[in-house]
Amino acid sequence: MTFRTRFAPSPTGPLHLGHAYSAIVAHDMARAAGGEFLLRMEDTDLQRAKPEWDAAVIEDLSWIGLSWDGPILRQSEHLNGYNKYLETFESMGLLYPCSCSRSDIRAALAAPQEGVAHDVYPGTCKGRPMESRKPGDALRLHLDRALARLSGQSVAFEETGEAHRGTHHLDPQRALQEIGDVVLCRKGEEIIAYFLASALDDVHQGITHVVRGEDLFDFTQLQVLLLTLLDLPVPVYHHHRLIRDEAGKRLAKRDDARAISKYRAEGATPQDIRRMVGLV
Repeated sequence: MTFRTRFAPSPTGPLHLGHAYSAIVAHDMARAAGGEFLLRMEDTDLQRAKPEWDAAVIEDLSWIGLSWDGPILRQSEHLNGYNKYLETFESMGLLYPCSCSRSDIRAALAAPQEGVAHDVYPGTCKGRPMESRKPGDALRLHLDRALARLSGQSVAFEETGEAHRGTHHLDPQRALQEIGDVVLCRKGEEIIAYFLASALDDVHQGITHVVRGEDLFDFTQLQVLLLTLLDLPVPVYHHHRLIRDEAGKRLAKRDDARAISKYRAEGATPQDIRRMVGLV
């Protein structure tokens, strides 16, 4: 099987050194294996994703010296194609409509809840049938039913990153406490959640190895759960270290001072960028 990975940024701001590191690691792993490196724009956030940032991503990656195989996939160009998967989840009885606002959820979580993490949806709308869905409602995964459907079935993934290397199996109790009933279709937008779109595109593009930052490791079990429910193949995952600032915080798009374009404008070379992220 051909080694195939991807770099999948959201074109909502400038790429920084953390992006450079992730893209270079994925690119170099693919080239070392004689495989393929793809570029995908995860632009389902139609309000924040901008054509100018899309163009800037391409410019920055090309300047660093990275090349990709085949055309760039842009999620915004085939949003309707994801709906059949939501319909599949609905046919399994795994979805329910939710009208809760963020303030509603915060208010519900303010009360003590035995065995429930404070960042997990409290289940306010869990008893609603799909027939009660109103315009503007989100669609949530009924995790209890999903786990029951997979009872006795292996839900696992292989990790090759140094920090978490090995085989990881989904712990149903931990999933209930740490994942909960996530939104699969965003409130009022009729757009699939980015983490589901990303996992589906990995399958459709034949991605064998997902290379990304270790901050997304805990998030992986959710994607693997959804792929297993859909009877789709699960790729191998490689979560690499993060590039952090002097205070130890991981870089974010608001860190314009570390934007690749800024370093380039100041006279840095692609080799300098590799050196800054510890790849030389």
